[in-house]
Formats: sequence, C-alpha cells, structure tokens
Amino acid sequence: MTNHLLFLCNITTTTAVIYSINTAFFVLLAAAAYWIYSTWRVNSPPSKWRRVGVVQKINIYPLKSAAPLELNAEDEVTCDLLGLRFNAAHDRSLMLVGDQNQMISGRQYPKMVMVHTKVVSPTSVLFTAPGMADLELDYSHLLEQSQDRGVYTSIFGAKIKALLCGERYDKWFSQFLLGSENGMRLAYYPYRKPVRAINLRMINQPLVTCDDTGTFNNATSYMLINLASVKDLNTRIPHPAHPLQFRGSFQLQMDEEMPYAEDNWKWVRIGEKTIFRVLAPCTRCIFPTTNIFTGERDPDGEPLKTLNKYRRWPHQTGPSLGIQMGLRQSGTVKAGDVIYIEDE
Repeated sequence: MTNHLLFLCNITTTTAVIYSINTAFFVLLAAAAYWIYSTWRVNSPPSKWRRVGVVQKINIYPLKSAAPLELNAEDEVTCDLLGLRFNAAHDRSLMLVGDQNQMISGRQYPKMVMVHTKVVSPTSVLFTAPGMADLELDYSHLLEQSQDRGVYTSIFGAKIKALLCGERYDKWFSQFLLGSENGMRLAYYPYRKPVRAINLRMINQPLVTCDDTGTFNNATSYMLINLASVKDLNTRIPHPAHPLQFRGSFQLQMDEEMPYAEDNWKWVRIGEKTIFRVLAPCTRCIFPTTNIFTGERDPDGEPLKTLNKYRRWPHQTGPSLGIQMGLRQSGTVKAGDVIYIEDE
C-alpha cells in the first residue's frame, strides 16, 4: 500500500513539474511574441499621415560646424543612411581634428561658421572664408590622397577611424582658425554606411540604432527644426536668433504655427517617399549662441540662457529645441516638399 501511494505521489509530482515547465515555456513564448510584435509596431511607419507644413530650407553641412552648402531652391537632395547628400557632398563627411586627433567643432572655434561651401562640379566643392584664398576639394581623389593617413578620433565617446585629406587643407584651416601653419587637420569619413557606436549621450534612447549615427554627426544623421518654435523663442530674448544657429537638416514652415508641436511627434514623412522615425529631442550646447554672420558668441549667452529656463527637463544634458530623427525609408527631397506626421 505504501509503495502504491509513493508511486502515485511520484506520478503527481512529475505531472506537476511537466505542467510547470509547459506553463513557463508558454509564458516565455507569449512574452517573446509580445516583444516582437511591440518592436514591430513601434518601428513600423503609420498607414495614415497628416500634413503639417512644408520644407522651408534644407541644410547640408559638408564640413562639421561650418556654414551649410549653398543650394538652389530646385535642387533635389538625397536622403540615405549617412545623411543628406547633394552630388558627392555628404552631410558632415568632413571634420577638423587637432594635434591629438581630437574632434574640433564650433564649440571651441565659433569662427568655423564663417567657412562657406559651394558646389563647383559633381565631385568638387569650394571652401571660402574671410581673408583666405578659395580652396577646392575634389571628393573623387580623397581616397587616393589619404592612403596611410588614417587617424583614430572620437565624437562624444564614440570612437571612429577617419582619413586625413592632405597638408594643403590642413594648412588652410590652420591659417584661418589659428593664424598658424599647422594645428588643424581635415579628416574625411571614408565609409559607405554608418560604422560608429551610438553616442553615449543617446545610449538610453530606445529607438536609436547604430544605423542612425550618420557620418561625423554628434547624435543622429537628421534633425528637424520647427520655425514656429524658433519664432516663439525669439519673443523671449532681446535679439532674435537665426534658425541656422540650430543647425537643422530641415527647417519646417508649419501650415498653422504651433510652437514645440514636434515634441510629441513619432514619425515624419517628407514628400511621398522619404520617412523618418523621431528618436529624441535635440538637446542644445553652447553652439547656438554663435552669430552665424560674425562668428562671435552672444555676450549674454543667448538663446541658450533663455532656453534653459523653460525647455530643460530632468536627466537632459541641455535644453531642447528640435527633434533628432533616423531614416527609415530613403528618398529625395527638395525645398517646398510637404511634411507629414502620423495621423493617429
């Protein structure tokens, strides 16, 4: 009798264990399925869109921290994973580095905004700056000129190997920014896709991927500025800020002016094809205090000082204005294209 009871007890225990294992398996399977579905849903573009305005201006910055490329209103610009591109000029595919291979930007040298760039051929651009002879750069020859001239640098903790463009470019930028024959070197982004790790400042943003890091961008390869937000900011400061002080890829002219409406957007479509995922607010450093016409900083620290009073939230490194975006469907865009957001 005792053995029979023990046998029944063992069967009951085994059945309970099997049941528990099966239950745990199905719970894990359901959790995995829910995670896959949630991830798919978060990353799937909406089926319905709502018009909010038009592209007032597109800004490509061939050299990080310099002025944007001079474009005509009818020029079509390509949007790919590396960022905006017109002919051979990719957004921020050129960057200055110092003697220790450290990133050089307008934060240290606000005079950089006085360097202007224009297209002179499908493969070449021309740099101009006050008091300097013009300097032409041909992208088609950069790789052969850069053989064995690689340097390791980093952008806010994200390491990357870049190629140096050559001594004549180094000398030109050193003379303009330092009044010296050396001290600055021009580096080139040689890769066909994003290769950097995510910026440490963006690592906690769940929607950002390594494909969103672009070329030498600080955070992501695309950023949108709502001109209504800039207009509202300008009512709060003594001297108006120019939209270019915020370095946006796209300047949005809204149909109905709604400052800071972009804070709540999830998706942006430009024209009929090009789609972006909104990834994070764009937090601001000292750069927007630079006058784009004089290369001088605002003595009162505006507009950053005022932004800090009403556009800063806990756990942010600075106040926010504009939105960081990642490309989810490539295409071409031009000034005047309609901008849509998700229609929920």
